[in-house]
Order: sequence, then C-alpha cells, then structure tokens
Amino acid sequence: MKTLLNIIWLVLSGFWLFLGYVLAGVLLCITIIGIPFGVAAFRIGVYALWPFGYTTVERRDAGAPSCVGNVLWLVLAGWWLALAHITTGIALCLTIIGIPFGIANFKLIPVSLLPLGREIVRTDEPFGARVD
Repeated sequence: MKTLLNIIWLVLSGFWLFLGYVLAGVLLCITIIGIPFGVAAFRIGVYALWPFGYTTVERRDAGAPSCVGNVLWLVLAGWWLALAHITTGIALCLTIIGIPFGIANFKLIPVSLLPLGREIVRTDEPFGARVD
C-alpha cells in the first residue's frame, strides 16, 4: 500500500516538492557556510519525494548548534518550503482522494521549518533504520 501511495504522491506533488528542495539545496550550497543547509535540503527532498513509510524523529544528541542552524534555516529557506507544503496540502485536501496526500504535506511542514536535529527513519522497523 505504501508503494502505491508513494507513486500517486510522486505524480501529484512529490516531484515538484523535490525540485523545490533541490533548488533550495543548490542555492544554499553556493557558499561554504551554506553547505550543511544544502545537504539538509537534499536529505529532506528525498523524504519529500517518497514520504510514505518514513517519519522523522528528534535526535537527542543535537545541541545548541542545531538550534542556531534551525534559526538560520528558517530565515533562508524554511518558510518558503513550508509555504509550498501548506499550499500543496490545501490544494490536495480539496478532493476526497487527495486528503491523505494533503495530510502527508502537512506532516512535512515541521521538518521543512526546522530540519536540523531531526532524523528520517523507517516506520516499519522497531527502532527505525537510518536513511542517509
């Protein structure tokens, strides 16, 4: 079922959201300081491309640098990406078939706003498997 949902997601919104994350990642990687943020954008882009069967969890070992990085991310790219998820989610929720995909878009908003200090894990494994 997850595969079918992911394929429909890919057609309806996943590909376009992935391109948005890739664009943000490329723009952030232009400077040396922005490279960690660009890598985070690419990581979330893959998650946005194929979200069913994965979730995000907070990393307990993330400290103050993640907090500072999240503030910078929010200013540089986070609010644009979150706005894309909100817009796409509302548009998908207008149809009955699109409601699960709209909810998936809303699920991606927290990680698009504050990605540092989060980890993407599988939902079908007991302790989650890292996705790198």
